Amino acid sequence: MSRLLVTGGAGFIGSAIVRRALAEGHEVRILDSLRDDVHGDPGEVLRAHEQQGIAFVHGDVRDRVALEAALDGVDVVCHQAAKVGLGVDFQDAPDYVSSNDAGTAHVLAGMDRNGIGRLVVASSMVVYGEGAYTTADGEPMRPPARRREDLDAGRFDPIGPDGRPLLPGLIDESAALDPRNVYAQTKVAQEHLASSWARATGGTAIALRYHNVYGPGMPSNTPYAGVASLFRSALARGEAPRVFEDGRQRRDFVHVDDVAGANAASIAATADLPAETFRAYNVGSGVVHTIGDMAAAIAGPDGPQPVVTGEYRLGDVRHVTASSDRIAAELGWRAQVDFERGMREFATAPLRAAVR
Repeated sequence: MSRLLVTGGAGFIGSAIVRRALAEGHEVRILDSLRDDVHGDPGEVLRAHEQQGIAFVHGDVRDRVALEAALDGVDVVCHQAAKVGLGVDFQDAPDYVSSNDAGTAHVLAGMDRNGIGRLVVASSMVVYGEGAYTTADGEPMRPPARRREDLDAGRFDPIGPDGRPLLPGLIDESAALDPRNVYAQTKVAQEHLASSWARATGGTAIALRYHNVYGPGMPSNTPYAGVASLFRSALARGEAPRVFEDGRQRRDFVHVDDVAGANAASIAATADLPAETFRAYNVGSGVVHTIGDMAAAIAGPDGPQPVVTGEYRLGDVRHVTASSDRIAAELGWRAQVDFERGMREFATAPLRAAVR
């Protein structure tokens, strides 16, 4: 078993990875800054981990002293620490770039100093921009960013050159990356940094492109959480979930426990990859649902029913759904939690308390 460092290991996805790694017998250490837009009282979080006997370094990945303490004696790093979501406005851009890209550069430089050659890094579906499409005649096409005037008029679907809506499909890892917002740009940069590190140091790196992750322990009432958390938070307040656009946006919802399993498979795989290897994998359920489907599933028949508002956010994409065939074929990973069961659980599962 490995000596594993999980950066961001106190977060929503990171804590699921820690649980899975401990169950598999790994020796686990966490490095987490416990930033106040994600976590509550740092002392409470630290005490909880101390009671569980989990080694915890409280610090930022950009802090060399904390990073060196966390990396000491480690075999493999699972880098989850990041600022996520679309954010509030462009004033978030410096924090995204510093937290995600400078943070990753610090982690990789620290791994190089300490002779650590195995990395799993959290990426995201957002690196693709819009998903895979074909024209009505079956020709592949990647549409440009949607225009504000079309969105204002309620024309949400990308249109082909013949004036007809493009037909969405599943996107695979061979597709060109086309980030459409600041967060997406930082995720592409993280992948490029990981690839450069692998080539320069002889390391092995896997990037996991998470699709819409949901499950118990999501942070509540924050613009930096996913749409599943926003809907669930609304229901907890007794309010109807507000569904943007027309609710027909296609997504792939994957349970956090399945994401932890994908990380476990990747951690093991980094030991066997050839030196200087970087490999990216989609991590999705492989089953398409709409945003409206998800809102209705969480609300159930007795809760406040979702309201479709027609509102939109610039930078959101219309459809992006994944093929997870590569990770199934190469690492043997497949999602185990189906949509109906996962959403039933999530409808009543506890969320992380709002912190500010």
